[in-house]
Amino acid sequence: MSRTREAQDIAARWIVAREEPDWSEVDQAKLDVWLAESDFNRVTFLRLEQSWREADRIGSLRPTLMPETLHPARGLCQKMQRWAPLAAAASLIAAVGIGWQGYSLWSNFDLVSARYDTKVGGHKNVDLPDGSKVELNTSSGIRTAVGNGEREVWLERGEVYFEVAHDKTRPFVVHVGNRQVTVLGTKFSVRRDGDKISVFVREGRVRVEDMHGSEAVRSTTIKGGEIALSRGTATLVTAKSSERVEDALAWRDGMLSFDQDPLSEVVAEFNRYNHQQLTVTDPDAASIRIGGIFPASRPVEFVRLLRDAYGLKVEQTQEEIRISD
Repeated sequence: MSRTREAQDIAARWIVAREEPDWSEVDQAKLDVWLAESDFNRVTFLRLEQSWREADRIGSLRPTLMPETLHPARGLCQKMQRWAPLAAAASLIAAVGIGWQGYSLWSNFDLVSARYDTKVGGHKNVDLPDGSKVELNTSSGIRTAVGNGEREVWLERGEVYFEVAHDKTRPFVVHVGNRQVTVLGTKFSVRRDGDKISVFVREGRVRVEDMHGSEAVRSTTIKGGEIALSRGTATLVTAKSSERVEDALAWRDGMLSFDQDPLSEVVAEFNRYNHQQLTVTDPDAASIRIGGIFPASRPVEFVRLLRDAYGLKVEQTQEEIRISD
């Protein structure tokens, strides 16, 4: 059995099993593990799930989704063992009205998967097969899956700017932890700092969704000049922030822009771009407010300005620059 056929069979069984009344959080966790194993698994699942939903909108097909002979026994493991993989996939695909012709087309789906990374201080521009442009900031990593039917990106770390080619038939989806950012055509950036996710929209609109498995439990739409900040289950949207959006994108020109930010935060931002790290050793110095625009890769020049402007003490080694009052 080909890899494509195997993934489709497994996805079909997961989707049918999820409709059972005994579906549990343990089952969902197992599904999440399978989805996280590869981009291919997730794309296959989402495509099949979309066909299922389309069938629900077209007609009342649910009573016929599972023939009695294929109805799973209670318990997910028993279901998986008792279903013949090909029969399960065939039943689901036939039920949603796409037939084996559609199934065969899926097998030939031209999906281009790739991975892109930058090191500390690095910067990379990438052209995706659909015409979209991606720009990676320092110490960033993404995986992409782009083809005739899907446009998906997984942001694993760091910060990325997107210029998405408009295509209303293929939404562009960025997965960031348990968040999902969906657009049709726009310019925006996404930054991931642990569990904190920041979305800066320059043009157009994006939808930010809080995901549980493959289901959206909360959704927020933001437009050009707005920022969405997410952490845990909370999402804050700041409107009329065009200047802040542009400041946040200064890294695309190799610069860092600050607007009366505490020195402690400024130092943390410089440290994202440089191996030689800045350290503030006392609270008084850390609370000094900093405004201006500075080259991201030149921390020594920035520290010299601090010393001249505020009389701060600076001690420098090859690995570290210590700042104190």
